[in-house]
Amino acid sequence: MSALNLSGAFITFFAVIGPPKVLLAFAHLSRTRSVPELNRIGLLGSAVAAGVGVVVAYTARVLTKFFHVSFQALELAGGAIFFIYAVALVLGIHLGGGRPEDEGSEASNPVAEGIRELMLPFVVSPLAMTAVLVESLGKDSWTWWTTVAGAYAAVIVIDCVCVLLLSRLMKQAHTTTLEVLSRLLGLLLAAVGVELFLQGLGALGLLPPAALNRE
Repeated sequence: MSALNLSGAFITFFAVIGPPKVLLAFAHLSRTRSVPELNRIGLLGSAVAAGVGVVVAYTARVLTKFFHVSFQALELAGGAIFFIYAVALVLGIHLGGGRPEDEGSEASNPVAEGIRELMLPFVVSPLAMTAVLVESLGKDSWTWWTTVAGAYAAVIVIDCVCVLLLSRLMKQAHTTTLEVLSRLLGLLLAAVGVELFLQGLGALGLLPPAALNRE
């Protein structure tokens, strides 16, 4: 996560919050919402997610100094939180969503409820926020912070376009298919969370370099 250039930052953000991960969250929302509602959720959710990412990119140094947070702490906390979220996916528990018995009921405000359900996997994704903080701390300059913010916003725009283009297809996706994809994605994301946690341990000198460089 330390490639100090636009392409490196973009690839990092695409890996942690790109369409493969975001579309699954929207697919679950599509089961109880119409296509127009899903489109509104995509637009509003993407706007909020981009805004949060940009603010974090410009305030990363202030935040870490205020809370006395180090690179190692960011990697350990991000890895642990993301691992918990991934395990919940594998077990079929959708963190941040409504109660299972309420899935079939009609929400009083489907758009607001949809954005609320997207808070953890999309708007304030733990691994995405960790990536923004780590990337932003790579250089102490407004130019670099703007590069990080731009790369993050670009990935969010791609996510939004994919949601708008595929909203009708997601509406037709079978529940069983979504659950299978959810568990598969959870397994992959759990591995990413473990890798980030191990990087934090390695940065603290608690793991030998060989343990972090196995191909």
